[in-house]
Amino acid sequence: MNELIRQAQLMQKKMLKAQEETGKKEIETSVGGGMVTVKATCAGELLSVKIDPAVLEDVEMLQDLILSAVNEVIKKGKDTVQAEMSQITGGMKIPGLF
Repeated sequence: MNELIRQAQLMQKKMLKAQEETGKKEIETSVGGGMVTVKATCAGELLSVKIDPAVLEDVEMLQDLILSAVNEVIKKGKDTVQAEMSQITGGMKIPGLF
């Protein structure tokens, strides 16, 4: 029983370290053929938004592209975190951890 608790504590330490490191990773995505590019951390912090000046004339399209790019970069970040955690847990789904 003590060995099981020790292993769980070790896994928890590895997971916390991996979450911290993964949260700092930067993810970038482009939409609209590169018209809008968004960069964020896996923790969901937006770092930059680049907009092609050619798209500035169509406000509705620009709004849609920005929304799409932000949603995509957030999804990529979550997928990256989940993949990292899955490596540590051996694919086990542990409620409340990710």
